[in-house]
Amino acid sequence: MSDKYFVDTNILVYAHDRSAGIKHERAQMLVEQLWDSGKGVLSTQVLQELTINLRRKVRAPLPVEEVRSLLRDYAAWEVVTNTPESVLEALDLEMRYRASFWDALILQAAESAGASIVYSEDLATGQHYGSIWIVNPLLDQARTRP
Repeated sequence: MSDKYFVDTNILVYAHDRSAGIKHERAQMLVEQLWDSGKGVLSTQVLQELTINLRRKVRAPLPVEEVRSLLRDYAAWEVVTNTPESVLEALDLEMRYRASFWDALILQAAESAGASIVYSEDLATGQHYGSIWIVNPLLDQARTRP
């Protein structure tokens, strides 16, 4: 099992949205642990979605310079770049797992990075997609451990 952990957009949004209550606290704690361990993985898709969500969809949108600073910080993590080949592979995963294309692209990025866990609120916690296990870190901690 890999010691890399892929983080889906929604977890990062909660980590930076102070109005999200307990979800903010749990997501922030996870992100801090991943910063300390150096084992966090993202993709260009996640960075793009994070940008839009923090600027337009949270209760208190962040200024562009603050978002820019966060993106520069997250660039220190392992970032999987989506390529034409990764899009084609995501199409295969979409069909195999009957997932949305966007979720399949997340799974493809996690798989290509060698991550064993995807932290996500959107994907079903406890679900396995090949070698990848989905964990919702916003639930009670006892229910999210691999």
